[in-house]
Parts: sequence; structure tokens; C-alpha cells
Amino acid sequence: MGDSLQKAFFGVIALGVSCIAIELIPISRQAAYWNRCFDSTVLWVNESSNLSEWNQEAKESLAVGVCNGAVYEPKLKTN
Repeated sequence: MGDSLQKAFFGVIALGVSCIAIELIPISRQAAYWNRCFDSTVLWVNESSNLSEWNQEAKESLAVGVCNGAVYEPKLKTN
């Protein structure tokens, strides 16, 4: 009796872990997409000639705004 109960508990635990792993797939894809957006935007800002005097924090702030969709007049820290 105890052995079958233990097997049932392991089965429930395995099922729970599997469900959690499946639920995390879309979140990890979205994070990977956002990271690619951030990296490519920072590279674009670094290559832009009129933004070369900005410090790194200002460039990253702009990249975060672009990747989050807040490109409507963002307030950037340029110094």
C-alpha cells in the first residue's frame, strides 16, 4: 500500500513540474525576443552619429523605451 501511494505522489509531482515547465515556455520566448530587441536597439544607437555624445545609461534608457513600446516622447537621462 505504501509503495503504490509513493508512486502516485511521484506521478503527481512529475505532472506538476511538467505543467509548470510548459507554462514557462511563452515567458522565456518573450524574454528572448525582448533581449534581442534591446541588444539591436543599443547597437543602432551606438552607430548613430548624432547620439554619440550620450552616455551609456541614456542609450539603454532609449532602448528600453523602444522595446517596451514607449517611443512617444520618452524622457531620457542624457547626463
